[in-house]
Amino acid sequence: METAIAEIERGGRVESRHAGTAVVVDADGDVLFALGDIAQPTYPRSAVKAFLALPLVESGAADRLGLDNEELALACASHNGEPAHVAVAARMLGRVGRDVACLECGTHWPTHADAAHALARSGGTPNALHNNCSGKHAGFVCLACDRDEDLAGYIQPAHPIMREVTAALADVTDAAHGEDNRGIDGCSIPTYAIPLRALAHGFARFGTGHGLGPERARAAARLRTAVARAPFMVGGSGRFDTVLMQALGSAVFSKMGAEGIMAASLPEQGLGIAVKCHDGAPRAAEVAMAALLTRFLGPETRDHTVLRDLATHDIRNWNGMTVGRVRAAAFI
Repeated sequence: METAIAEIERGGRVESRHAGTAVVVDADGDVLFALGDIAQPTYPRSAVKAFLALPLVESGAADRLGLDNEELALACASHNGEPAHVAVAARMLGRVGRDVACLECGTHWPTHADAAHALARSGGTPNALHNNCSGKHAGFVCLACDRDEDLAGYIQPAHPIMREVTAALADVTDAAHGEDNRGIDGCSIPTYAIPLRALAHGFARFGTGHGLGPERARAAARLRTAVARAPFMVGGSGRFDTVLMQALGSAVFSKMGAEGIMAASLPEQGLGIAVKCHDGAPRAAEVAMAALLTRFLGPETRDHTVLRDLATHDIRNWNGMTVGRVRAAAFI
């Protein structure tokens, strides 16, 4: 029987439950908390974007190109497509003399409603810069141009840039990334199914540098610093990762992924956390992550109001009445 990670309450009753899996791992790979089958492979999707950005930094390309904190944070982002995100993605491309035409991530409207409405009212149409993955792809383009690689088909598994970033994923998570566990992500790059335990272990290592080579550890620290200094770039207005890291700074590195994936590094505690909601609901993964952060963060941060706010969401009806709430399950 599957275990709930989140519950929806209405009228004093539990109306529905979201089943899921969760794990907390230290940098040595030892499990401190587990719920469900943590060995079951799952696609981490966008949760691993910071791992994909490691070669951009450790190669020296980020320094040679003068990439700043906002640009490095955007390389790790699943952003809303707000004007600031679009501008920073364009700025990254401009550093290598490129523009939106080189991006192979596809196009969608901004996921932030106000930004989408403003774009429509202006008579504009979305382009690839509005794609929530445009920063990650701009990072790939920067790395490819620094390496003097042909950009065409950089999203393909066999492209030198994709081989390099895939090798970084395998190194940080200590999990195989091959054709047999490969799928295609929403932005068209490969995504690889790995055990949830391996994802959490990767985040523990990313947060501490333990088990990584010295250059990779320094690159991880540089990316964490960039995100802590520019958390708006990682998500945007109202987004879990942004709200959390605006409040807690470098105490937590948090990253969502599609289909109910959440992962986080707790550098000071040396821990990594991963959560998967089995039905893909972000609301469940988010409240479960907030509850686990409350449990495993140090005493100076675990009682922060932002964690209480993120661990329970009010449900409002069309008249604005509070009619229920989403909360982490008792098992968390």
